[in-house]
Amino acid sequence: MPLGRAWSVALVGLDGRLVEVEADLGGGLPGIKMIGLPDAGLREAKDRVRSAIRNSGQHWPEDKLTLGLFPANLPKLGSGYDLAIAVAILASAGKVPATRLLGTVLLGELALDGRVREVRGVLPGLLAARKEGIKRAIVPSGTLFEAALVDGLEVYGAARLRDVLAWLEGENALARPEPPTESEPPKGLDLADVVGQPEARWALEVAAAGAHHLLLTGPPGVGKTMLAKRLPGLLPMLSPEESLEVTAVHSINGKLTPESPLIKVPPFVAPHYSVSEAALIGGGAGIATPGLISRAHRGVLFLDEAAEFGSQRLDSLRTVLEEGEVSIARARGSVRYPARFQLVMATNPCPCAPPRETDCTCSPTERRRYLSRLSGPLLDRVDLRVRLRPMTAMGRHESSEPEPTEVVRKRVLAARDRAAARWSEHGWKTNAEVPGPALHREFALPPTTTALLNRSLERGTVTARGVDRCLRIAWTLADLADADEPQADHVAAALEFRDRRAA
Repeated sequence: MPLGRAWSVALVGLDGRLVEVEADLGGGLPGIKMIGLPDAGLREAKDRVRSAIRNSGQHWPEDKLTLGLFPANLPKLGSGYDLAIAVAILASAGKVPATRLLGTVLLGELALDGRVREVRGVLPGLLAARKEGIKRAIVPSGTLFEAALVDGLEVYGAARLRDVLAWLEGENALARPEPPTESEPPKGLDLADVVGQPEARWALEVAAAGAHHLLLTGPPGVGKTMLAKRLPGLLPMLSPEESLEVTAVHSINGKLTPESPLIKVPPFVAPHYSVSEAALIGGGAGIATPGLISRAHRGVLFLDEAAEFGSQRLDSLRTVLEEGEVSIARARGSVRYPARFQLVMATNPCPCAPPRETDCTCSPTERRRYLSRLSGPLLDRVDLRVRLRPMTAMGRHESSEPEPTEVVRKRVLAARDRAAARWSEHGWKTNAEVPGPALHREFALPPTTTALLNRSLERGTVTARGVDRCLRIAWTLADLADADEPQADHVAAALEFRDRRAA
């Protein structure tokens, strides 16, 4: 009998590879063998597919059946190949024509009664298929809203295996995606709700304008969490390319909904300090899955009670903050996930954390030990450090009403536009993305402007990495002031943000 062929997609991280599923009947005693590095879940496919085929009104072949998934050296994980395997088997047995299979990718898990179940990672899988020249795809009906996000691909949704078989025979039409509905983004929290803390509000505006990392230190109840939760409302909406990146990560995690299939608002992720390192960074058996830092890609990662996370979990972020992605190696392969987020940390100044500092019962050694959980290399990667004071120390009444989010957001967007126009030839969008060599060569500031920064470097109060970050902050301050380039006072203000200690 001729070989039956169908195509599916294997995901290694966010990267997809086209997989050719071959079915060969005959050549020995009845039985089934699967080759091509299947995992345990995929090896069980033979039982799921057999029942699905029989319960769809088709005859299961009684000959020897060999199933091959190629490329053979690529690990195959999960149950998303079930639909392609079933179609390849029936095409090998001559039960369905193979004319429509050419150039068609099939994704879906099969239930025993022939229903096509949803699988994760449909969006990145179809993006990879389109890149390989595939023109058509069949996915579970429940993920049709997600598949419709891929332009240039003819997408169909199937609820049952028999619907796919009838479509191959030309007897019926599969479901097509409905036109996407433009929903209003959810209204965020308003910055006007934060009473007082003008210095922290200004730091939040600077962080939003330049995509800088931020550390907020202060006793409980002064507004650290309130400020952090209002940062996403100051950020611009995601571009179409960024939206697809973020949505692809959430697709692998199975977090997409038909109501808002395309994520356009910067995500806000706030894990509890008891989170495991694997859940935070990514991990798991086989091929590693994305962690919370990847779900915060192009958004905000908020670590409340940062000192309680422990040094091991916090220090695992150091390389990620520099590179904007995380690489995770496992026995079955190494994967990379995007993780370019804004880190916001909030911490108390000491373990007892009384409302008033005069009531603190901690010894100097206990305070140092508590804050030492935030290591020097990690803090060196945090651009802005702000100390919040209790309301009784700074006064509850302000000369004017606090500015709402919309007013501050207009200044942030204007500053971001200035930065994007300046760095557009180099491919950078925010000041935080500009590498140090470019700041010292192509965009070097006059010596009179950086004199204070050079003296701080000579005295050892700031590191070479800290110098680069001070320059990035200075450019952001200049953008907010609508200046062509930073002046000496901008550099001094940036250095003041950097020199502040957590305690």
